[in-house]
Parts: sequence; structure tokens; C-alpha cells
Amino acid sequence: MDSDNLLGQFLRARRARVGPADVGMPGGLRRRVPGLRREEVAMLAGLSTDYYVRLEQGRERNPSAQVLEALAGALLLEGDAVVHLHRLAGTGAGGRRAGRGRKVGAGLARMLDSWAGTPAVVLDHCLRVLAHNPLGGALFAGHTYSGDLVRFVFLDPGAPDFYPDWDRVAVNTVAALREGAGADLNDPELTALVGELSLKSAAFRELWARHDIRRKTRDTKRFHHPVVGDLTLTYESFTVNSEPGRQLVVYQAEPGSPSAHALALLGSLTAPEPAERSGGGAAGDLPRRGLAAEN
Repeated sequence: MDSDNLLGQFLRARRARVGPADVGMPGGLRRRVPGLRREEVAMLAGLSTDYYVRLEQGRERNPSAQVLEALAGALLLEGDAVVHLHRLAGTGAGGRRAGRGRKVGAGLARMLDSWAGTPAVVLDHCLRVLAHNPLGGALFAGHTYSGDLVRFVFLDPGAPDFYPDWDRVAVNTVAALREGAGADLNDPELTALVGELSLKSAAFRELWARHDIRRKTRDTKRFHHPVVGDLTLTYESFTVNSEPGRQLVVYQAEPGSPSAHALALLGSLTAPEPAERSGGGAAGDLPRRGLAAEN
């Protein structure tokens, strides 16, 4: 992954996704590039074409916050994408340093276990499952990549069946992976993940090149669970201030809905036996009821 000119890569990728009609400009008959031309972006942002070209080529690396806001407007960026633009240029919050290691703190693990009736997982900056309560583990269990949500989406043969809206999930997963990485694209674990998926998945390679940025916050997602069938769950994502770079994701079903009943059934199937309750298993272990543990 070429990380020498991240700002230029981002500008080029986003420029290619904005058409002349999107910004009220005539398209013309002979356009050799997808999206806007460099001179068109410069005009919309009130910059000289030479200055904008230098930004894309990495020959100018210190644009002001005002210039970045003008570019964000020209490229129709919103929300997390604007924050990311400033971060790449060094005018906003720096890249968040992800917590290292695969263990979570004892307090966080206890909190997960206390939420018996709702699936909950802790993810790292690469969207790997670091910990889960029994119901959270059971929600994703039984797949080759149950403990790695990015590889699950793009490499697991069961993913399109598990996610009825797979296309939408794929777009949001890559956008969340980019947002979680911030400007720290030299992270060895992220580099290895992106390299592997770029080789093995054309869909991932195409989506990564789009430079979409979207923080994992709140959404509704459909699942087709191999044990209890269809589920429609809303999730909320929370940053873990005590463990930077990690996020707690909690799923809920609409009370009284078929999904709530299916989730309750899944909970009853994953409830530990009395012997297991007294066995003192490690926090985050899946109860052994034929459901595979995370990788």
C-alpha cells in the first residue's frame, strides 16, 4: 500500500466520484477522466489549477484549514470524510493509535458478560472481534471468519447468505475500516489485511480504492442466522475511552418483534449448562453447544 501521498490519493479518488452534473457544470462530449477534471475542482474551490495539481501530486503538503474546507465543498464531502481530509493534511485530529494486543480489560469483559439479553462485541481498528458476550459470539458463530468481520464479509463463502444486504454491508465495512485507521495506514496489521484482501477479493479492491469514510455509529442490519433464521437488528457503536482504537458494538431487536423472539431463542440455545456456570470459564468464551468459537 503506497502511503507516501495519502492526501493526494484521497483527493484523486473523491474527484473521480463527482460528476459535472453533481455540481451544476456541463458535462461536455469528450471527457477522458471519470468525475471532475483537476481544473474544475480548482475552480469550484477557488484555487489555482497549479496549486491543486501540486496537492494531488504530493508536492504541496501543508494546505490551510480554509483550503481544505473549500475542497470539501467542491468534492461534496460530508461528515466523517471531511474530518478524514483534515486528518490526512495534519490540520485536524491525528490518527487514533489503536490498542495493541488481542485482550480487553477485565472491567470491559465483565460488562460484556453482564448483558445477557443482547449481543455485544468489542472490535479493534481492523474490525476483529476481541471479545464478546455469549449472545454476541453466537450471532456470528459457525463461519470460517466469525472473529474477523472484514475477512468474514469478503472471504467467507457464507457471507452473502448471512448478510441479505451484502452489497450495502460491504460498502459500510470498508468505509468503517478506513475511518478506524485514520491517517495511520502504515500500521502493519492493517497493511497485511488490505494486502491480503486486495489480492483475494476484487470487490474489496474496488471499494478500498473509492476512499469512502464512514464511522461505525448506528444502523439497522439484516442477518440470516443459520440456527434461528432471519433477524433485523439495530446496533449502536461506542468508543472505548479506556482502550483507544477499540469500539463496543451492541445489537438490539425491536421489542415484541419476530427478531426479538428469534434473539431470545438464540440466547436460550447458548445459555451455559449448570456445570459450565460453575466452571469459571474465561470471559468471552463461547458456551459449547455446537456453535463454533471465534477464530
